[in-house]
Amino acid sequence: MRASRRLFPVSLIIAGLGLLSTVQLVAQVPDDPFIWLEEVEGERALEWVEARNAETMETLGSSARFETVYDQTLAILTSTDRIPTPSIRGETIYNFWTDADHPRGIYRRTSWDSYRSEEPEWELVLDIDALGADEEMPWAYRGMSCLAPENRFCLTRLSNGGSDAVEVREFDLVEKRFVENGFRVPEAKTTTTWVDQNHILVATALDDFPVTESGYAATVRLWERGLPLADAPVVTTSDRTDMGMWLGTMHTPEGDEPMVYRLKTIFTSDIYLLREGELVQIDVPADANTYVSGDQLVVKLVSDWETNGRVYAQGSLISSSFEGFLNGDRNFEVLIEPGARSTINGVTTTRDYLLVNRLTDVQSQLLRFHRDGGEWVREEIDTPPMGAIRLGSTSDDHNRFFFTFSSFLRPTTLYQAEENGGITAVRSLPEQFDSEGLIVEQIWATSEDGTEVPYFIVRGEDIAMDGSNPTLQTAYGGFQISRTPSYLGTVGKGWVEAGGVYVLANIRGGGEFGPAWWKAALLENRQRAFDDFVAVSEDLIERGVTSPDHLGIMGGSNGGLLVGVAMTQRPELYDAVVVAVPLLDMKRYNHLLAGASWVAEYGNPDIPEQWEYIRKYSPYQNVSADVEYPNAFIWTTTRDDRVHPGHARKMTALMMSQGHPVHYFENTEGGHGSGVTPEQRAKSFALQMSYLFRQLVQEPLTP
Repeated sequence: MRASRRLFPVSLIIAGLGLLSTVQLVAQVPDDPFIWLEEVEGERALEWVEARNAETMETLGSSARFETVYDQTLAILTSTDRIPTPSIRGETIYNFWTDADHPRGIYRRTSWDSYRSEEPEWELVLDIDALGADEEMPWAYRGMSCLAPENRFCLTRLSNGGSDAVEVREFDLVEKRFVENGFRVPEAKTTTTWVDQNHILVATALDDFPVTESGYAATVRLWERGLPLADAPVVTTSDRTDMGMWLGTMHTPEGDEPMVYRLKTIFTSDIYLLREGELVQIDVPADANTYVSGDQLVVKLVSDWETNGRVYAQGSLISSSFEGFLNGDRNFEVLIEPGARSTINGVTTTRDYLLVNRLTDVQSQLLRFHRDGGEWVREEIDTPPMGAIRLGSTSDDHNRFFFTFSSFLRPTTLYQAEENGGITAVRSLPEQFDSEGLIVEQIWATSEDGTEVPYFIVRGEDIAMDGSNPTLQTAYGGFQISRTPSYLGTVGKGWVEAGGVYVLANIRGGGEFGPAWWKAALLENRQRAFDDFVAVSEDLIERGVTSPDHLGIMGGSNGGLLVGVAMTQRPELYDAVVVAVPLLDMKRYNHLLAGASWVAEYGNPDIPEQWEYIRKYSPYQNVSADVEYPNAFIWTTTRDDRVHPGHARKMTALMMSQGHPVHYFENTEGGHGSGVTPEQRAKSFALQMSYLFRQLVQEPLTP
């Protein structure tokens, strides 16, 4: 990863590691009758999983609906007319690609001119399917970071079955093979970055290496080629109570420089450059995000910052001379100040440009800044309304870059920005579902405390507002993550095209309206996120869009916690609940995998005062035999080393013991997701659609 893009990538801030022993678990919670299900690969636990999977495949996997959706979804996931996502390395375009012949994927490359042609000529670089077959390992590709400027030698990350833990191996892009006796770190939660061709920094949680309470690396080591990793000198160490150490690279005026991030919590860190063998701190606020554009240090603020006699507001984007800042200068120029209904949703850089993805009312705008005469000049790149921009691959060597635009009904289009600033559409997805007669609306519901909460609804323009429409509502509501409009693809084909209504709620806890929107649902205020979600459900019912008999909800990870709470707090509102890779036992979450790293979001249940507010919503502690719940569908993956599969397993077992009907499915691969291969992802999605049709559709919709 290029750490100059952002302080810390969201995909990593909720990652996890490690498993406590069964003895420790039983000793800590003697009154939990299903503690044995936390033993991920325990014989008894896996027998239980196998039995539940068989039941679910018999009930949900045997229907014509399952077969139809599976075939449709697999066709979309393996279609050759998908957009090959570009990754820029120097003057070459790379792409990781999966299809029917390569379910685990191939890494390939082509030239710029070839990439822009209708049928690019690809050169195979690395075949993950062949590698897995040769080594008898279910490898999943997790990216590579290369030594600039040649970009020949790369540190490649391979995951066993899709887990977050990776094996790191040095790869030669010229010879297209792994380097004999090159750098190699066995499977663990590891980050690395290049120092020079013969030295890398390593932060790893390998056995016998110090780790934090969250299970992440507690040390950073400088590893010299040819020497044992265990003997590599320690550069710096974190406290055991910190979240851990991370590594990256920042392109500064001095070139690519190694970066060290000491995460104190999931949201705060100390940032250092490794310069001439010494760590040099970039002394910005601990919760800020940092970037470098040309000779400018750019800071995105999450909290107000008072410095040099001035207060800069949370949500602002400000800049100063990079070298001047390191030498003590605190004079900043403001690029963007927050609006009441806008926020910055992404920042990246090219050689001369600073690119900013800004949300206004949860709809994207792309801004491009450059320096002229010592000042910032801003322009807005024109894109269609009611959609989402995704900043794609960029390079610090030139000003060409890629971005995509899509909306719920508009297939994704990939754009290339030219060196001279022009914008060209490179290619677009074909329509993957029939959107004729569909409309998109943005509506605002009123939450329990009077806060107006927006949601998007995708529906047929002529539906009857009589409460009869099968409706699927989803949201996330945590960790500053913004849920924005994007092409519905498989959901459009499997649900909306068949007559279903789709709803995306932008509840508090997310980042859709900036830091204040996120902070409003932190810690003791978590209930606000749940209230927002319920308010949208009630608004849909009040408008006649749907009714409790036809309303289903779906969420994954933190969103799985969200719908688990909605089910236990307001079961009368829903007739279907899809709970995916969830957190559910909030009494135990901080003792499972990396749960300790999320206490800044949820609170620490081991502290009585904090458990007092957590216990009020924790689904595992609030499900009751005396309440009628929807027939839920709970699923997870065995290889999820981010959110422990014990959450899903134990909730299912508890509900079954209380006499509640519940479906359960556990994929043996997939990590914190629905699968590694297209077939695995299609199967998971088809099971969910089969379930939703059984629960919400009293008469069959279009097959």
